Amino acid sequence: MAVCWAGGAQTCASAGPARPAKPIFIRMKPIEPRDGQRVLILGAGGHGRVVLDILLQAGRHQIVGFLDNNEAIHRRRIDGIPVHGSIGDLSYLKQALDIDGVIIAIGDNGARRGLARQVEQADIRLINAIHPSAALAHNATVGRNVVIAAGVVLCAHCQIGDSVILNTGCIIDYQTMIGEGSHICPGVRIAGRVKVESGVFVGIGATVIPKVTLGCESIIGAGSVVIEDVPSLATVVGVPARTIKVPAPGEDMAAMLLPARV
Repeated sequence: MAVCWAGGAQTCASAGPARPAKPIFIRMKPIEPRDGQRVLILGAGGHGRVVLDILLQAGRHQIVGFLDNNEAIHRRRIDGIPVHGSIGDLSYLKQALDIDGVIIAIGDNGARRGLARQVEQADIRLINAIHPSAALAHNATVGRNVVIAAGVVLCAHCQIGDSVILNTGCIIDYQTMIGEGSHICPGVRIAGRVKVESGVFVGIGATVIPKVTLGCESIIGAGSVVIEDVPSLATVVGVPARTIKVPAPGEDMAAMLLPARV
């Protein structure tokens, strides 16, 4: 994983080769959980604050801090939790702060999926954030780095891939599959036996009827009603949903599907 050190680099010629300075982090007494796992949240924006609240409500982890690439908020606190430095500081801070795991609180699907792969390559554990008010079927399966917000209903035999966001109050009915890195926005209703491929964005309040496939990286507009399959990389809107955007002829689809790097 590329490392961007918050402290910059020391470049004095007489001191030998340049080397990165250690990031400055804030020591604090973490919020005490029941089982003591120490975690960092990667991303301190609006979604990061939601993830923080979910973890606090669940009460299973010590929230040691945030990492975020916005230098303007470094060494500040968000809801009482410090921002220790940039995401690139993670490898160092894992040891310095005795971190057990991280969760990626970034709304952008490609960036979240790409960063998750970098974290795994660095042998750092990804955790889930599941709000205690969410209703999960006993036989639903959930991957890693998954956020399940307040009021979510996840029905029987659903399969949720890695780095998925199930946002506030969405309903995922029976035997539906949600692919890696997808974001199901607040108030979405997805019926049974739907296949949501990787990287899909389903806008707030959308409805999807049973047995439909949403192709990879497709976008479903807010409030849309999807009654037929959606092609990969397409954008659909309306009631019923209609396609308003597809990849242009000759567009490099393979490049578009590569995970983003943060």
